[in-house]
Amino acid sequence: MKKVMMIILSILGVLVLVGAGGVFYITNGLEAGENLAINPVDLTKIEDGTYAGVYQAGRWTNEVAVSVADHQISNIDVVKTVTIESPEMTSTIINSVIEKQNTTVDTVTGATVSSKAYLKSIENALSQ
Repeated sequence: MKKVMMIILSILGVLVLVGAGGVFYITNGLEAGENLAINPVDLTKIEDGTYAGVYQAGRWTNEVAVSVADHQISNIDVVKTVTIESPEMTSTIINSVIEKQNTTVDTVTGATVSSKAYLKSIENALSQ
């Protein structure tokens, strides 16, 4: 009986550690991401071409390829997605940037940090 209790307690201990690690992973960098400043880009200074942009911040790390034609953003391809991706959110942010032709768009409610992570990688691509 003691051996069974030790096994059960050991399993519970491991589950608690895994759960705590998961919570730390999910929330690590959340505040910094919420406060991330997104700067506007000046497309009049950008030549035609495709520009790579990366933003690195734990699970929000991502990479994009931004295509510019005639000083306008014509396409944005996601090369590497954030760890926990929402395709709908990603599509919404990309479409908003293309529509507004700038990175100063509203973030997606409930996905502020992921939205800002993509916006920052787009900004980084166009600020080289």
